[in-house]
Amino acid sequence: MSVGPGHVEPPAHPLPALTTYELSDHRRQLELALTAVPEEAAVCALLQGRLAEVLAEQDSRVRLHAAGHR
Repeated sequence: MSVGPGHVEPPAHPLPALTTYELSDHRRQLELALTAVPEEAAVCALLQGRLAEVLAEQDSRVRLHAAGHR
């Protein structure tokens, strides 16, 4: 089966259950996929939404880490 540009497999687990490495890798995959599709492509909005979720999870982890070091 051929996978076209813009296709990123969803992670095996929910975002909060991913390791930091897995979350970073998933973010990289989404960012690369977004560079491979035109902005007006329907899949672009889906990828941007998924990327926003990953960024929010990463931000949440940074804030939790910072709060623990006060």
